[in-house]
Amino acid sequence: MEGYEQLLEKAMEELPEQGSSGERFTLEKIKGHLEGNKTILINLRKIAKDIGRDENHLLKYLLRELATPGKYDGERAILGTKVAATLINKKIKKYVSEFVYCSECGKPDTKLLIEKEVTYLRCSACGIKKPVKNI
Repeated sequence: MEGYEQLLEKAMEELPEQGSSGERFTLEKIKGHLEGNKTILINLRKIAKDIGRDENHLLKYLLRELATPGKYDGERAILGTKVAATLINKKIKKYVSEFVYCSECGKPDTKLLIEKEVTYLRCSACGIKKPVKNI
């Protein structure tokens, strides 16, 4: 009969390699370019889909935070002023911390619910339901 230490060692060897850093989803950096005095973002819809949020909600948040006009034009988002990619990425990170990650358990398993004109963040992991600010 094998000893505990030998069994533990054998089990550790049979475990699959850890391939990730523990994060379940990584936030993609914004891709885009400048056209005259406008900023064209080509992957904002994909980022919204990756984080599980409505693309219009994310765009509305960015427009308010960056104090710029803008809209979707097909797959692209067009901002009415020149905006640095680093600033846009910073604002998207802020959006994710406010509207995606649960404030209690820190997990991204959340949904936005609207009840009686109040928006709530509902966490599937811990079950908490907290109001979030309207945009």
